[in-house]
Amino acid sequence: MDDIDRAILRELQVDGRIPYADLGPKVGLSPSAARLRLQRLIDTKAVQVVGVTDPMTMGRQTMALLGLRIDGDPRAVADELSRHDEVVYTVLTAGGFDLFAEVVCPQPRDLLDFINDVVRPVEGVASVENFPYFAIHTHRFLWHVD
Repeated sequence: MDDIDRAILRELQVDGRIPYADLGPKVGLSPSAARLRLQRLIDTKAVQVVGVTDPMTMGRQTMALLGLRIDGDPRAVADELSRHDEVVYTVLTAGGFDLFAEVVCPQPRDLLDFINDVVRPVEGVASVENFPYFAIHTHRFLWHVD
């Protein structure tokens, strides 16, 4: 991946639907060359073009990262939690927590109920620490592409 590829990725993070006619000049290429570059990145699986929903606009006003300590196999807990619509993703870790789960719920009370009624009873969950997000405005997921 070279500097032009990274420039393309930065532009796509700002606007994933940018026309090639606009993308090319922003990264120093013709529109057709920008299209070919992006297609190569997609073909080599270096990039996936996907739609990302904004939970805030979909009625989910409460977001949190849950840090879980697990007695037993954290993969089984991750699999179980991933079955619930509230869970955006789970990730195994090698730090102070065995597992992180990002969750979104309509209201703070729903988050509390989800933690107490769904997460805590899962076999193997020893403890849960809640790190809520306070998204006041819309947010964007950007990755540093250097």
